[in-house]
Amino acid sequence: MSVVVDIAGTQFSVDKNSVLNVPLIKGEPGDTLEFSNILLSESDGNVVVGTPNLNGSVKAKIIEHGKDDKIWVFHKKRRKGHRKLNGHRQKYTQIEITDIVVNN
Repeated sequence: MSVVVDIAGTQFSVDKNSVLNVPLIKGEPGDTLEFSNILLSESDGNVVVGTPNLNGSVKAKIIEHGKDDKIWVFHKKRRKGHRKLNGHRQKYTQIEITDIVVNN
């Protein structure tokens, strides 16, 4: 069974036991999370689309928190001599999907 779920404002396609990096979520490693915004469900070729959501939940476990690679942001205004270089590292939470329950 595969579902599309909304986690922290971003849509992810997840299966059971899949590990993914999502935007930073508060919690400690080992904590259990539950997401109820299921947008789409696919099981054995049968696709069910929510209007806007399906009944059910996706349970996940926090594995760790971390930072992505550095992203460089360069600003330049041509013919003005203005150049500025900034960068940042986006924080993320790594989670593992432990259970998917969809009530059709």
